[in-house]
Amino acid sequence: MRKILIFLLLVLFDILSKYIVFNYIDLYQFIKITYFFDITHIHNFGVSFGLFAGTIPALVLVIIGLFVTAFVLYLYINSSEFLERWGLFIIICGAIGNIVDRFINGYVIDFLYLHINQYYWPAFNFADIYISIGIIMIIVNMVKKIIKS
Repeated sequence: MRKILIFLLLVLFDILSKYIVFNYIDLYQFIKITYFFDITHIHNFGVSFGLFAGTIPALVLVIIGLFVTAFVLYLYINSSEFLERWGLFIIICGAIGNIVDRFINGYVIDFLYLHINQYYWPAFNFADIYISIGIIMIIVNMVKKIIKS
């Protein structure tokens, strides 16, 4: 029951943040927060970092996302390791957030933008952060297993 609540909170937070950006920030507008961080409004028609934008239809990306999420769910169900299970769980939350966004809009809304002078990281969203944290947790778990053996 606790994980269902966490799942709902994470996914709803991601969807709500995208809703706020969509409705209150103009497309391609940048709002400076610090010298290295802006809030923006970008539509990502591709996969991670906008790769393959415009070359793969949104519905195909939704279907691929669902298959990948189903595989991650399978791994989650069959994992017995605490850190790995939490990592997989958080990845699922992020994947669902982006799948919902892509299904509703045909693209994913990205709005967190990090940069230093002319160097920048592509815009991302909270779902992307969840996926990244989950991957880090899985890597940490793998490293711990290697160190133990």
